[in-house]
Amino acid sequence: MLKNKKVVIFDMDGTLIDSIGIWNAIDKELIKTIGDGTIDDVDIAKQRDDKLKEYKQEKDPYLEYCGFLKEKYHATISKEEIKKIRYDIAKRYLKEKVDYKPNADKVIKYLKEKGYILAIASTTNQPAIDCYKTENKNIVNKANLEDYFSIIYAKNDVKAIKPNPEVHDKIMEKLHVKPEECLIVEDALVGVEAANNANIEVAVIYDKYSDSNREKINQLSQYQFKDFDEMLKEMKKELEE
Repeated sequence: MLKNKKVVIFDMDGTLIDSIGIWNAIDKELIKTIGDGTIDDVDIAKQRDDKLKEYKQEKDPYLEYCGFLKEKYHATISKEEIKKIRYDIAKRYLKEKVDYKPNADKVIKYLKEKGYILAIASTTNQPAIDCYKTENKNIVNKANLEDYFSIIYAKNDVKAIKPNPEVHDKIMEKLHVKPEECLIVEDALVGVEAANNANIEVAVIYDKYSDSNREKINQLSQYQFKDFDEMLKEMKKELEE
């Protein structure tokens, strides 16, 4: 897995940090806030993803998503106000609730100690990344991103997001490395596809929110791990035995 590798590229949401469920919790609180204090029996993640896909050609898909929530839950405020409430809720969650997945920080520290160059290739927006860098004490106190990662690219740093390989191509160009000198750590199908499109080997960390694509993920990835503890043990076995 690490033989002849120089660079390890991590995805952020769902891989390094336990954040996918956080967005469901954010929207659940939002729906309760703008509605009557209750929530219907709905798959929040699917509802959000379906609507964002529907509105992807709009200037601001998230604003239109908030407009959808306004109509569905009979809110008396504008979609702009709903978006502002969602932003405030999200800011609190990203600052206080988001944390590394168990032992992710240990893997980061181990790889850095062994001399690997670490990078982040994320579809997260820049304000969220900035929050993780400076305001989220869970992340800052365990493994400060800027102390361990040589490159951190967010969604706004590329024109085309995953599964397009642009972010990985950009990292390789900046670090002057070849695909065979890199390893990507991902959780979701779109990230695994991006790794394949960049011709880079990919190791998958299990995340329950990707279960619907598990068979395809396993087909397209070279390595699969149930958690970072298992990954760390395999790395130590490979590098130290």
